[in-house]
Amino acid sequence: MSELGWGFEIKTIDEAGYIAGIAAGYGNVDHGGDVIMPGALTKAIAGRATVPMLLFHDHKRPVGAWSKFVESDAGLHVEGKIAIKSEAGRDAHALAEARALGGLSIGYKTIRHRFEGKTRQLHELALHEVSLVPVGMNDRAVITHIKSLVEDGGMPSVREFEEFLRDAGGFSKSMAAAIAAKATPHLRGEPEVKANPDDFWSAIDAALKS
Repeated sequence: MSELGWGFEIKTIDEAGYIAGIAAGYGNVDHGGDVIMPGALTKAIAGRATVPMLLFHDHKRPVGAWSKFVESDAGLHVEGKIAIKSEAGRDAHALAEARALGGLSIGYKTIRHRFEGKTRQLHELALHEVSLVPVGMNDRAVITHIKSLVEDGGMPSVREFEEFLRDAGGFSKSMAAAIAAKATPHLRGEPEVKANPDDFWSAIDAALKS
């Protein structure tokens, strides 16, 4: 089975674990030189009731299931539920809320493909699972909206955020410190940034990409 990181925009995530977003972007070349062509997943999702939701492609850590699939010009939209009563599900939910999970990666098998220059066009894929991961291979793989934190104001302290990134998110001590440093003014609610929560996410995205 192959793994491929694509665009992931969480549109909603709530305390009950319901989550929705874009699982695969169509027509966007990732850093590995692959591009999913429109319709490549049509057969894979036809008649499918669920697709496993994993954490970090670890088949020993299922965290829920995707149960709704809708294709558009942008890609494959998915909806599902994180099993927050399980230990792995609680970890995944907490990581998503803390924005430590910034990408989604599909586990798949290539059925049909062809090359256009150095770009491999994926025309038909078998979809095995969709995982939550820290950073996808594609530049679009960035969470842009976490309702429970931004709108409800559930910001952690600087120390809590750094420890969370290191202990739960799997980031190195130096990386966690760098990300937390970017977020410090926002986490402390300093006057010049308090009214601009979007700047917080921009700072985290910049730190992750660097």
